[in-house]
Amino acid sequence: MTKTNETKTNETKTNETKTWIITGASSGLGLALAEAALVAGEQVVGTARRADRFDGLKARYGDRLLAVEHDVRDTAGAPSVVQRALEVFGRVDVLVNNAGAGQVGTAEEITDADLRAMLEQHLFGPAAYVRAVLPHLRERRSGAIVQMSSQGGRMSFPAVGSYSAGKFALEGWSEALAGEVAPFGIRVLIAEPSRFRTAFNAPDVLNTARQSSIYDDSVSAVRANMAEADGVQEGDPARAAQVIRDVLDTPDAPLRLPLGAEAVRNLTRVYRSGLDDVEKWASVSESADFPGLPPAVRAF
Repeated sequence: MTKTNETKTNETKTNETKTWIITGASSGLGLALAEAALVAGEQVVGTARRADRFDGLKARYGDRLLAVEHDVRDTAGAPSVVQRALEVFGRVDVLVNNAGAGQVGTAEEITDADLRAMLEQHLFGPAAYVRAVLPHLRERRSGAIVQMSSQGGRMSFPAVGSYSAGKFALEGWSEALAGEVAPFGIRVLIAEPSRFRTAFNAPDVLNTARQSSIYDDSVSAVRANMAEADGVQEGDPARAAQVIRDVLDTPDAPLRLPLGAEAVRNLTRVYRSGLDDVEKWASVSESADFPGLPPAVRAF
């Protein structure tokens, strides 16, 4: 039996419709990205620890949203999420590793379990999703991976070391990834938001270690500032989602994209200060080499 023209048209539309996998898509920047994709007529596989948090989106967008209950720390479960996306939508175009949480505590206050939790959410979880989706993207020789980092993935300050440890690790891993997959037509974008109007700073979301009064002088202001930011953050998640979408369609997009004016200010200051230090101490640093040898020849 010959397929009707209407059937062929629907199949073509399905084959061309972009599909996103977004972890932590039920809130914050993940939700903003999911809504932007759905409004544009695209398809989204959204993950969250509780699938019922997608009920509102599901009611508005129906079958174009596939809600999957998954904790990003369950690295063994990532391949099944990707496989489900392929079974339902036939393709994956963009993976957004967004799920995560903040944590406040000094190095002495943060336990091994606290530190591992940050690495599990911000490095091991995203890495598992990348490994699961790459065979499909390589076969199609196209696609994008968006790693939601933070301005705290390029700078850190007292009481956020464990959070930054996870984001620094994600950025280093992703920078290498970008070079590995570029020959296959796959793009990597590391987004570095400042503060956005999400639940990140909410008391029931932001993780806080048991506080020691020993560090009050050095971190009490940071602790207070992190809590006081809830509900008054400058960043607009909807605008950030649109910026990410636009940049993914830009041929000369950067590897790292600061999001928000504060991120631009802070990272500009950090980069300039770092370069000043390298230049100031260059002769001391260079004196550690064997004298008279030619510059090293490297593959990068």
